[in-house]
Amino acid sequence: MSDETNDAAAADVEDGAAEAPADTTAADAPVTVEDLVVALEAVTAERDQHLADLQRVSAEFQNFRKQTEKRNSEFAAQAGSRVAEALLPVLDACDAAAQQGVEGVEPIAGQLRGELERAGLQVIAEIDAAFDPNLHEAAMSEPGDDDQDGPIVAQVLRTGYAWNGRVLRAAMVKVKG
Repeated sequence: MSDETNDAAAADVEDGAAEAPADTTAADAPVTVEDLVVALEAVTAERDQHLADLQRVSAEFQNFRKQTEKRNSEFAAQAGSRVAEALLPVLDACDAAAQQGVEGVEPIAGQLRGELERAGLQVIAEIDAAFDPNLHEAAMSEPGDDDQDGPIVAQVLRTGYAWNGRVLRAAMVKVKG
């Protein structure tokens, strides 16, 4: 800085002629109750807006968490269903071996079927049950009695299975009626 500039600044300070910042003049003015009420209303409105935003974000997060939990449980159920469906040929082979008289197969098949049933597998193989096209696949039919209400399962040709209420494989049956 030059000496002239320093001298001019010093002269202004000594004379009290230096300009005050613009916002200090507003602070020197007396604060009225109306100004405070307006400021309070503005702060209250801002607080209410932040509270509404927080509640909205919290609700969205709760919905996201519920959807994620539902999606994860559906995924786990589908994974279990796929494993059970992959094991159905093993159960069929065990049943066929037992029908052929192979010894030692029935305990293994029973244990496998028992574990799968505890996990959610249901066997569809009821004889004399009403025919349900959602649960049964009619492979053969024979005439029924006149006093029958509708077709019934006369013989199960291949066992059907459901996993937690969803049919994995329909039972192949012979229908009477």
